Amino acid sequence: MRAVDYFEAYLDDFDKIVIFFSKESYDGVSRQFYLRDDFGNIDELQILSVEPLTTHIKYTCRVLHEIEIGREYQVLHQFARSTILQYSYIVKRPRFDAMFAYDGNDLGANYTPAATTFVIWAPTAAKVCLEIQRKDQPEIHMMEKSEKGTFRLTLKGDYELAKYVYHVRVNGIWNESIDPYGKSSTINSTRSIVVDLSKIKMAEGQLPIMHGNTEAIIYETSVRDFTMKPNIGVSHPGKFKGFVEENETTKSLNTGFSYLKTLGITHVQLMPVLDFGSVDEYNQRLFYNWGYDPLQYMTLEGSYASNSFDPMSRINDFCELVDKLHENGMRIVLDVVFNHVFDLPTSSFQKIVPGYYFQMNELGHYSNGTWCGNDFDSTGFMARKFIVDACVYLAKTFRIDGFRFDLMGILDVDTVNEVYHRCREINRDFIIYGEGWDMPSYLDPNRRASIANHDKMPMIAHFSDRFRDVIKGRTSVEEIDVKGYCSNDLSLIQVAKDVLSASVTNKNNIAAYFSSPQQAVNYVECHDNMTCWDKLKSCCREDTRETRIKRQQLCLAAVLFAQGIPFIHSGQEFARTKHGKPNTYCDSDSINRIDYERRNRYLSIVEFAKDCIALRKSLPCFSYATTQDILEYVSFEEINHSALVYRMKDEINDVAVIFNPTQNYYEYDMKNNYQLIFKDGKITPEEQRIVKVEPLSVLVLKRG
Repeated sequence: MRAVDYFEAYLDDFDKIVIFFSKESYDGVSRQFYLRDDFGNIDELQILSVEPLTTHIKYTCRVLHEIEIGREYQVLHQFARSTILQYSYIVKRPRFDAMFAYDGNDLGANYTPAATTFVIWAPTAAKVCLEIQRKDQPEIHMMEKSEKGTFRLTLKGDYELAKYVYHVRVNGIWNESIDPYGKSSTINSTRSIVVDLSKIKMAEGQLPIMHGNTEAIIYETSVRDFTMKPNIGVSHPGKFKGFVEENETTKSLNTGFSYLKTLGITHVQLMPVLDFGSVDEYNQRLFYNWGYDPLQYMTLEGSYASNSFDPMSRINDFCELVDKLHENGMRIVLDVVFNHVFDLPTSSFQKIVPGYYFQMNELGHYSNGTWCGNDFDSTGFMARKFIVDACVYLAKTFRIDGFRFDLMGILDVDTVNEVYHRCREINRDFIIYGEGWDMPSYLDPNRRASIANHDKMPMIAHFSDRFRDVIKGRTSVEEIDVKGYCSNDLSLIQVAKDVLSASVTNKNNIAAYFSSPQQAVNYVECHDNMTCWDKLKSCCREDTRETRIKRQQLCLAAVLFAQGIPFIHSGQEFARTKHGKPNTYCDSDSINRIDYERRNRYLSIVEFAKDCIALRKSLPCFSYATTQDILEYVSFEEINHSALVYRMKDEINDVAVIFNPTQNYYEYDMKNNYQLIFKDGKITPEEQRIVKVEPLSVLVLKRG
């Protein structure tokens, strides 16, 4: 923030300094300014413009001689008072990026038993020191300035599990910072830890090859929520270990991982498991939070470790979780939050290279499209490199199968594409999708990784808010009573055809939303907003509980039978409720935890969801991978302009799905005999031509 102190100076370009002089001293008037380097050499500045502000006078000056980035300079006014010259908007200049673009792969702590080398990128820093503690013996070492704005230091000896921080002198002050490339940390992220990466061991099992994103069936859940219900047989509730824990109790009660294995899903998306700041790791039950408050991007969350004081526990426990998922045929997707940080001033990025990693304008204001007080700037070479390096590290080290990008529209197209291509080299079935909302940040709208730019990211998928709003009804608190097709707004029948076709067809005067079905993530519920059950209870107040169950099943069937990528929020399959609350990110375990007793009360919906999943996996026509397939093989008919007949026909399959969201009975002539293979979640052997369509039902018929 500028124009706060008595006298401030900012380097905004290689030859441009902006000065603010308070009117409370000499009326803010100075006829001359000088630049003094750290050896005492002094140069006059050329005043280009003078602009009166409310409390200060703003001076724009030209630097007459080249400034050496990283040295400390002071600016003096004509009355001999001085202030530090702060490196500011200069870090956003293309020339700065070109000068300091470091493409080495050794940032962070590089361990061997014989020596550890530390490398940090801090081009605007005058000095960097490493403070390290090994076996309770603290050491402080000055680091050596190296190429492209890096500082480095090699310490001989075995420094495994040593604790360390950097002290970075920048803009005239010393900042203490953990390592942004740190691989583990002490409790509550106060020190980074030197890790021997060769000790991270993962199983080498192979999963079946995928033939496209549309073969994925994604199940979103939280490590904490999944096992926090008391008396479910889990001895490590809310932990990585607890997530995959199985014993006679979990098997007999069908809880936790024992339950997860029965669903038939292909991908488990974990809400944030990388280090976040909104839970006190000393007092883990005191605060609840989903974890969208990132502190570190290569270090796992300590509150999910079985021993938060052991820096290897979080790593080893997470490895076990991934291995167990893979062993049971499930892939893992991590929810990553690169769009903002927990707290801008205390972020390691801001402490080490102020301003560089965040979207900022020439006035020194930070973009706030995330409504978190800061937006990450992925367009800078080293900012993009950090995101790519973090993603490659996670994908390679922990055999991750995909990323879900939170508020992906804050990031730029090129960064997200590069992450995909680099991770695809590691794992040919890697999947990336995210929230492609067009966030109001400083980033050029044409560069945002948003749905509007989906054609620039052909292999990146996006949550389809069109699908959500058309099938279930609008989601915002202000529109909570607005219905969707499955909640009986029959006027949406044409758009329902569009979203069941992955919104790729341009039919019925409805513009395509995506270029490929592999870009469409179909959902009616995720961790954000009301659950589907709570939404239906609000917008369909006239419904009985039995009717609401049928509507819940209609929404599930739409997600699981539509073209595109199906996405289910944990508990959606048993009418999960958060008691009408729209955003429970910090409410409590009692609100957010998975309620297995409720699951037992709504087993009919669970069985319905499992049958839908099994049917989708058994019929390739539900997961066409190209727009051409959908244009050629998918068609629709209507019954009384109310119920929808959704057909898929190719050389192998002739399948029809009938959705009836009304309270009416219909009979429909299929023109040929079809086998009724799915009725209210039951697979039946009936063959018929005239189909009886009951109210609030879903039927699937197959011929040939």
